Amino acid sequence: MTEELVFYTNPMSRGRIARWMLEEIGQPYRTEYLTFGETMKAPEYLSVNPMGKVPAIRHGDTVVTECAAICAYLAETFPDKALAPRPEERARYYRWMFFAAGPLESAVTMKTLGFEIPKERLRMAGCGGFGDVMNTLEKAVSASTYIAGERFTAADVYVGSHVGWGLGFGGIERRQAFVDYVGRISEREAYKRANALDDEAVKTMQAA
Repeated sequence: MTEELVFYTNPMSRGRIARWMLEEIGQPYRTEYLTFGETMKAPEYLSVNPMGKVPAIRHGDTVVTECAAICAYLAETFPDKALAPRPEERARYYRWMFFAAGPLESAVTMKTLGFEIPKERLRMAGCGGFGDVMNTLEKAVSASTYIAGERFTAADVYVGSHVGWGLGFGGIERRQAFVDYVGRISEREAYKRANALDDEAVKTMQAA
């Protein structure tokens, strides 16, 4: 594909997930850095993502927002990197990617913000209880080397980013299974490149 690939982000955001995925696929892309509450809410960017949030990518005329969708789209659009699921991996791949996008992110966000769901209302919350989410996640990352099996996929970029951030900022319990899982995926060269690029971008934006 020859369509230009544009990456809209802020290095202090969930855009780091998409950056990692872009580095995994190894395709040329152009980065547009946005500022919170300013260029992120300007009409030009709202035409890309009406939510006024990052990340987003534009691939030719196609716009994709939401980190999980970006990871899945790039994996399928650039199949030569073998980051999309094989048939036997598909169920676990989608199950845990959507688990991270739904119950995991919701539970961690509520915990971080100090919200606690009353026990009598847990059944009303899609994420259920925080302990249930942690136990389920622990089983998922312990079942095999990677989240969909014995092979690294785009689901590891997404799930692994959540686990890594959660451990770093205290939103996820520091269980050994989580530490071991993050240790496995953080050795990837694309992960290291992505972090280096975003860390340098943070310094540049702060110095401006």
